[in-house]
Amino acid sequence: MTKFDHTVLDLDCQKETERIAARMAQAVGRDMHRRGVVVALSGGIDSSVCTALSAQALTGKRVLALLLPERESSRASIELGLLLAKQCGVEHTVQDITATLEAIGCYRMRDEAIRAVFPDYGEGWKNKIVIGGALEGRYNVFRLVVQAPDGTQKERRIPLREYLQIVAAQNYKQRIRKTIEYFHADRLNYAVIGTPNRLEYDQGFFVKNGDGSADIKPIAHLYKTQVYALARHLGIPEEICRARPTTDTYSLQQGQDEFYFALPYEQMDLCLWAHNHQVPANAVSALLGIEEEQALFIYQDIETKRRTTGHLHHRALLMEPVNEIRPHGGH
Repeated sequence: MTKFDHTVLDLDCQKETERIAARMAQAVGRDMHRRGVVVALSGGIDSSVCTALSAQALTGKRVLALLLPERESSRASIELGLLLAKQCGVEHTVQDITATLEAIGCYRMRDEAIRAVFPDYGEGWKNKIVIGGALEGRYNVFRLVVQAPDGTQKERRIPLREYLQIVAAQNYKQRIRKTIEYFHADRLNYAVIGTPNRLEYDQGFFVKNGDGSADIKPIAHLYKTQVYALARHLGIPEEICRARPTTDTYSLQQGQDEFYFALPYEQMDLCLWAHNHQVPANAVSALLGIEEEQALFIYQDIETKRRTTGHLHHRALLMEPVNEIRPHGGH
C-alpha cells in the first residue's frame, strides 16, 4: 500500500514557488504574448497566494489585483485583500458590483426563491445554504438557513426548484466579477489568473464562466493544505493564513465545508489524496479517526461530485470537428 500519513502533502515550497513562477512568466510572455496578469483578490488564501506568485513571476508592476465586493461581502475580505495587495506591491483597484447585481436581478430572484420556502423573509434578513448527508452515507441534501433581524434562525430542506434559482442568482456574483476581470485584461493586454486549488478544481467547486474561467490556473494542482504551506513560505500575512475558508457569497457566514465538502479541507485533502492513490478506506479511517464506513461514503461522494460537475470542465460541444483549430492547454 502507498505510504499514507499527514506527510503525503508535504511540499518543497521554495522549489515549487520557483517552478510555478517560471512557468507563469513563460506562459504570459512567450505562450500568450500578454504583458501581465489580472487577478481577482478576495482576501482568501487562494487568491492571495496567486497574487503573490504573480508578483514574483512578473514583478508587481505587471500585476493588477481587483477587489470586487458587493453589499453582502465581508468587510474583512476587503481589508485583507488590500493588506495583501500593498504587501506584494501590486497595482490594485476596488470596484463595488452591488449596483450591477441589483440591475440584473441577482438579489430579487434569489429572495423570490427564498420566500417560496420562508414567506416572512424580507428586508434585514440573511441567508445561506448548507449541505449534509454524505458523511452519513445518504444522498447529499441542501438546507436553507435564514436569520431574522432579531437573530432568530430557521432551517428547512430546500426544494430543487428553489435551490437551483438561489444558486443561479448567486452565480451572477462570480460571473460579473469575471466580466470585469476580462475587461481589464483586454484593456491592458493581460492574462486572467484563476485561483482554484486542487480540491476545488477536482470537485467542481467553481462557477462555469465565473471563477472557473481563466487563462492560467497556477495552483489547481495543489491541495488546499499545500496552498497554506506555500502562503506561509511566501510571507502572506498571518491574518490571511489563519482565516478559515469561506464562500463569502451568502449574507450569513458560510464555511466551504458546510456548503459543499463533507469535511474540513485538512481532512478532505487527505481523503482526496488517498482516493487518488488507491489507499484503502480503513487507512483513511485510522488516520482521521472516523469510521471506515464514513471513509467509504466520502470516497463515494468524491466520485459523485466528479460525475455531476464534470460538465464544468467541458469545452463547448461542436457538431463536427473544425480540424484547422486546435485548442491549447487545459480547461
